[in-house]
Amino acid sequence: MPHPESINPPLVVFGSVNIDVVARLKHLPAPGETLHALGAHLGLGGKGANQAVAVARLGASVVLAGRTGDDMFADYARAALLREGVNSDHLLRTPQDMTGLAMICTDAAGENSIAVAGGANMTMDESDVERLVPLLSANAVVLMQCEIPMDVILAAARRIAAIGAMLVLDPAPVPAAGLPDALFGLAGVMTPNETETELLTGLRPHDVDSALEAARRLHARGLERAIVKLGARGVVFSDAGGHGFVPPFRVTAIDSVAAGDCFNGGLAVALSRGMDLGHATRFAAACGALATTRKGASEAAPTLAEVEALLAGQP
Repeated sequence: MPHPESINPPLVVFGSVNIDVVARLKHLPAPGETLHALGAHLGLGGKGANQAVAVARLGASVVLAGRTGDDMFADYARAALLREGVNSDHLLRTPQDMTGLAMICTDAAGENSIAVAGGANMTMDESDVERLVPLLSANAVVLMQCEIPMDVILAAARRIAAIGAMLVLDPAPVPAAGLPDALFGLAGVMTPNETETELLTGLRPHDVDSALEAARRLHARGLERAIVKLGARGVVFSDAGGHGFVPPFRVTAIDSVAAGDCFNGGLAVALSRGMDLGHATRFAAACGALATTRKGASEAAPTLAEVEALLAGQP
């Protein structure tokens, strides 16, 4: 199987940047319950930043376009991105806004609950789309998520499609109103988990057959390639060439915060290197599995060597 290497032109991530405040707990708090944390830390987060770091750790060049505030959290984010080798020249600093902030609780089983204050992420507008366009080319792969305004996502998706680039869309979090119908026809691939799949299709997948039925419903809405993530039960993929299932990797999960973003970062890198959907999904699943073995968000992203070792050990 081919493996991803550094690419030119770089991958582009258009999306959110947050600072994560993470608390580790024995169990997630019930409504009204106050718990003493086993530990806590600050880290770089936001789905855009997480995916950019995931791409960079796999050895690919990546540009992150988005917004932060003009505060100490913006300084923290930029320093962290610089350490990871992410090009943040197109990350706009806006004095009137705060940098996005996420409050995350994780339990002993690796499950999590997250509350996000979008801050500068939610002030993105058409001007940010115009700043994105010069970064695009017909062979570019662009990662987007749903932590920025939906009208901006849709406008960016239209420009990406017009240029002929590939959009990898992580539909998380799914807005209360769902996704615009047009977005399904513009995305090259979409990667919902069980909860997101239910919100998009009305069906909560629990096994391969139900995931394939959900994928068919996504295709019916105009989506070319669908990947339905089943968490610890594996991943189903489907496109015009067929469908398949990637079984779960044998790892010891302690924190699932970064799994989805590392999956998407790995998927984008694999697709950019010409892998078919099946091989790209397996590579991405290995990235996501390894991310669950570490605490934190962007700092949990695996390296290419670690992913290749896991793939070789679990054929």
